[in-house]
Amino acid sequence: MKIVAMIPARMAATRFPGKPLALIKGLPMIEHVRRRVQMAKILTEVYVATCDEQIKRVVETAGGKVIMTKDCHERCTDRVAEASDKIDADIIINVQGDEPLIMPEMIDAVARPLVQDNELYCVNLATPITDMVEFEDPNAPKLVTDIHGDVLYISREPIPSQKKTRFLEYLKLKQLGIISFRHDFLKVFTNLTPTPLEQVESVDMMRAVEHGYKVRTAVVKGIMIGVDVPDDVGRVENILDNDPLLEKYIKNVKQFH
Repeated sequence: MKIVAMIPARMAATRFPGKPLALIKGLPMIEHVRRRVQMAKILTEVYVATCDEQIKRVVETAGGKVIMTKDCHERCTDRVAEASDKIDADIIINVQGDEPLIMPEMIDAVARPLVQDNELYCVNLATPITDMVEFEDPNAPKLVTDIHGDVLYISREPIPSQKKTRFLEYLKLKQLGIISFRHDFLKVFTNLTPTPLEQVESVDMMRAVEHGYKVRTAVVKGIMIGVDVPDDVGRVENILDNDPLLEKYIKNVKQFH
């Protein structure tokens, strides 16, 4: 079974233009993500999907593989779907390019359910929310599941009820932006009509839920801070000071200064 990670990235981010190439510990963010993802044992290959020649040059100079896409995509899943049409794979894992703290075991966790259960189409990775600041942060999509672990709803608002979940921390989950698809379902998903709640919440996976498809949730523990704005770079660098993986992939970064 061929399992491929696809990392969508573009320079034209509204809140942080050029952020894939923002230096974190001297290494462009996209390279932190690619190198950490590449450590996942379950993967056959890792690609960066981009419409920007600047990103392509940086990744290929560092030895990575790039698939060029159109520059008109509004959703990262559409960019991943276009790139996936150019390769042979059974499972495609969409990994956000702004998650420089991603751990290889997270990739294994989001892929494994599709390997083990042929009836699943899609798996969404989540992690417990550890503080109220994050619970109220609109940049962190919160999700709730049914008793089988399938997504019921994803929102940028605090869900479920803040008051009633005070002592039930396990009910507070954050979507990590790491999603595994069967290759065939990825094509189906991107051809679905965009849905009202997908647009209201600005969360891709609500499209699948609203059209009646089950999206399984895999829950992992770990510190994950997505880089949404420039101030997030410093927060990530502080955590990387004690990161167990950094020394394994941070070599030879002088070329990026």
